[in-house]
Amino acid sequence: MFFPGYNGGGPFGGPGGGFPFGGPMGQQRFEQSYRVYPVSFIDKPHLESGDKIIMPPSALDRLASLHIDYPMLFEVTNPAEGNKSHCGVLEFIADEGAVYMPYWMMQNLLLSEGDLVRLKSATLPKGTYVKLQPHTSDFLDISNPKAVLETTLRSFSCLTTGDNIMMAYNNKKYYINIVEAKPGPAISIIETDCEVDFAAPLDYKEPERVPRPAPPVAEPKAGAPKAGAEPEPAPEEPKFTPFTGSGKRLDGKAPKTSPSPSTGAAAAAAARAGTSSAPPRTGTNPAPAAAPAEAPRRASGKLVFGAGGAAAAPKVPASDKGKAPDKGKGPEKPKEPEEKKSSFAAFSGKGYSLKG
Repeated sequence: MFFPGYNGGGPFGGPGGGFPFGGPMGQQRFEQSYRVYPVSFIDKPHLESGDKIIMPPSALDRLASLHIDYPMLFEVTNPAEGNKSHCGVLEFIADEGAVYMPYWMMQNLLLSEGDLVRLKSATLPKGTYVKLQPHTSDFLDISNPKAVLETTLRSFSCLTTGDNIMMAYNNKKYYINIVEAKPGPAISIIETDCEVDFAAPLDYKEPERVPRPAPPVAEPKAGAPKAGAEPEPAPEEPKFTPFTGSGKRLDGKAPKTSPSPSTGAAAAAAARAGTSSAPPRTGTNPAPAAAPAEAPRRASGKLVFGAGGAAAAPKVPASDKGKAPDKGKGPEKPKEPEEKKSSFAAFSGKGYSLKG
């Protein structure tokens, strides 16, 4: 950022500037004490936007006899508090024994109206870097703060670390702290290219980070197992059992009661269990008797299942052996050996007739 400094020439605006004693002869210091008053006492409120003071004409005579550096810069000290700052001079029209300075500068030095202040001529290096800190976040609302700040600092001749300067813009006053300056704690900003940096405003607060809401945890349904509990075993699916329906007659009559499939299945399971539990045959046990070659015929129109048919066959007495069987009688059933039969009996179920 370039600060052009004073507008125009003159004995207080540039090197030489026509001042009769501005040559490179031996340097001498100007040092004098005055009573201080705000610039509003002489109807110059526009000076509040800069750092230039009004001095008496006698100071001009004293400065003219000294070989000092230009532009004229002064170190301002409050002897009562020890506070220091720096400023420039604009005019020499003040009353004798008094100086007028901006009110914000009096506040920085803790000066009141009529207090004693000491002025001393000073030589400051050209600034290369300055860091500023606004007091309020309103400064960030300015559309182009760089341009506004550059225009405002044209009214300043120097900056001192720790000072609090005032910038007026759009009928509003903005106060800014000088946080840092390079190459020294006090720098001249007249006709220099200075880098400007900004610190966060004093009242600035970091935006609070809103934590992301945690994903909703699904509540367990009624009857659902709690966390850590062993899940209940799933119910077994019913197995398919064939021929479990009820029968219907074609003639419309009510069917006779038949044993339930579960009873038949239980009987078959019991029969299988009996077979598996039978004692194993040994070499001394005789082989089981052979099944009859042919079962006797029944009367036509009836069909009988199970061992009932074999039981109903007529037995042939021993005295009739060798005789020819009578007609109408079935074939003789061979005599079963008297040895122990197997516990398994085939077709041991109940017989039924198709005629009912």
